[in-house]
Amino acid sequence: MVSERRSLPTGVATGIGSLPGVDPAEAVGLVFGELPDFPHLPELPGRGPGADLLGRSAALLIDLSVDLQPSGWRMVPRPGRDLRRAKDFLARDLDALQAHASAYDGPVKIQAGGPWTLAAGVELHRGDKVLADPGAVHDLGQSLAEGLRTHLTDLRSRLPLAQLIVQLDEPSLPDVLAARVPTASGYGTLRSISLQTAAELLRLVLAALGDIPVVAHCCAEDPPLSLFSDLGVAGLSLDLGRLGTRFDDDLGIAVEAGQLLLLGFVPALDGPLPDPAPIAVRELWGRLGFPLEQLVETVVVTPTCGLAGASPPYARAAMAQARAIASNLLD
Repeated sequence: MVSERRSLPTGVATGIGSLPGVDPAEAVGLVFGELPDFPHLPELPGRGPGADLLGRSAALLIDLSVDLQPSGWRMVPRPGRDLRRAKDFLARDLDALQAHASAYDGPVKIQAGGPWTLAAGVELHRGDKVLADPGAVHDLGQSLAEGLRTHLTDLRSRLPLAQLIVQLDEPSLPDVLAARVPTASGYGTLRSISLQTAAELLRLVLAALGDIPVVAHCCAEDPPLSLFSDLGVAGLSLDLGRLGTRFDDDLGIAVEAGQLLLLGFVPALDGPLPDPAPIAVRELWGRLGFPLEQLVETVVVTPTCGLAGASPPYARAAMAQARAIASNLLD
């Protein structure tokens, strides 16, 4: 998949996914206005359950159903009101995207929760996480793979000229790898999984996407960069401020492999905006030791995770600032 990265936009700005607000049409117009070179399908978790990461991603599953319980999303034998609401939210978002961009012929990014984040966040019918049952984990991965394939077929019909890019959100994968996912009782944690097991399930999902470029996103402090790079994804999406210097070697390997770096640089919550000069990005690039000219060929600037928690004026300003920083990468 790395070879597909060469056709992806670089030296521009995009968003992670979530935004404040409840109006899909307004959100799509905002994204295409502020991030015209690399827009994404907005996610609006402020609408409530079903618009959140787990509910929205579970709405993509094929032949598996979830329902909302006091403890969170849970597998159930048949679909109910909560799943119908999640599917309705997603359908409204896609309708808004199609109404605004049916003739759009550039890159557009969509987002979906990855299989390990779903396995760590969704409960089995009996109450523990799907992660506790290896067979259920595999079934969930297969269902998600088929659901994403169907989702992309729908998107191609809605945006026939666009270049689709999938962002696979795996914020919980570090906890899965490190045995930090709590059991249903809360008195223990579920077993860790090996890197090989993690890679096998992710490959199952990636294989279903065919030639669609995939960006792996993880906003945790300990993202499994070597695992993502070994999978051959087209890009890595990370919060730059959380990385420090300990991941410089992994990032260097990713750059050498031709992978795109989507770097979260603009804070997601209301506050002072960073200087439009890309100081932190340039500092990272200096440590990695690559030619400065290669920076604009590799980096996409983003806000950090969690923009849904910002005020609408700040969210707009954060996207505009990300675009300004991207335009200054070589200045």
